[in-house]
Amino acid sequence: MKPLPDARGDTTSNTLASEPLAVPGAPAITGLVFRPFRGESDYAAMIRLANERAAVNGDDWNLTVAELAADFAPTARFDPTADALLAEVEGTLVGFWRGNWWEENDGPLIYGLQHFLHPDWRGQGLGRAALQWLEQRMRAIAATHDPARPKILQGYASHGNRYQAGLLEANGYQAVRHFHLMVRPALDDIPDFPLPEGLEVRPVRPEHWRALWDADVEAFRDAWGMRDPDEAEYQSWLDNKIWFQPELWQVAWDAATGAVAGQVRTYIDHGENERFGRLRGYTEFISVRRPYRRRGLARALIARSLRAQRDAGMTASALHVDAESLTGAPRVYEDCGFRVQTTDTLYRKAL
Repeated sequence: MKPLPDARGDTTSNTLASEPLAVPGAPAITGLVFRPFRGESDYAAMIRLANERAAVNGDDWNLTVAELAADFAPTARFDPTADALLAEVEGTLVGFWRGNWWEENDGPLIYGLQHFLHPDWRGQGLGRAALQWLEQRMRAIAATHDPARPKILQGYASHGNRYQAGLLEANGYQAVRHFHLMVRPALDDIPDFPLPEGLEVRPVRPEHWRALWDADVEAFRDAWGMRDPDEAEYQSWLDNKIWFQPELWQVAWDAATGAVAGQVRTYIDHGENERFGRLRGYTEFISVRRPYRRRGLARALIARSLRAQRDAGMTASALHVDAESLTGAPRVYEDCGFRVQTTDTLYRKAL
């Protein structure tokens, strides 16, 4: 495949500039300034804004410094000095937005838009102006890419953010996919699903890490909206302080061939539990390779994962899933005691 051009194409670097940015259609709000991202000095205000917004929306998460730093790290597909926009009113941060791009395995180029507008400033034209600025930025990047490739703008609205959903819909976006947060509220009645014959679970060791990563990529290669990750993402996974907890992972191997059959990469976010005053683990990164499907392996590994979380002191578990998964994943998770708690929506429109 012909390499894709660098996302920054015609970008003139702002080098973490602080000069105001012209945003067409900006509302006439006294003291309103749009500006570029300045680096780590912006983190505290961005995290405070994102978490206040999440609380108003009823979203079941909090942004952390590590997550924000990872999101705003420069890559070939995201230049934080050019692809992000911040809004201040009288020196107080009231919103921030960012865009990046990637290519899906089935062909289209996706230009993703992330929006964080403080609820106190909704309905005043800020969100619409920022969205249109970000769309223009993504169009400039797309102009450097193969003109024959389909190109799609993509946004996202959580279950509680009806403002965001309305903004996207008013600007021509259509809901194309839904994603559930499913929760198992107790871990004292875990079902017993046996491993299929010929498979065995072994402790995870460092020499297994690449095989687990590759098996997961293979298992999801034809899933909706997926793309193959690059080496930098593998290294980032190894360094992730929350997700990377191999002592909790449940991995099934083919006893005859030594191949990875399936896995559940369990983790516990202790910081999140402390913030929300709960004891919840995550039954996540669930994958079964095609030769081992329809044999009950996912249920068996999920049950083992739930026991590992219970033994680690957790009292509940959660996971995220594509509501329209072609593998019927939501039904499998219901069999394991999970129930839908919230549903978020992904929106798209042609660029």
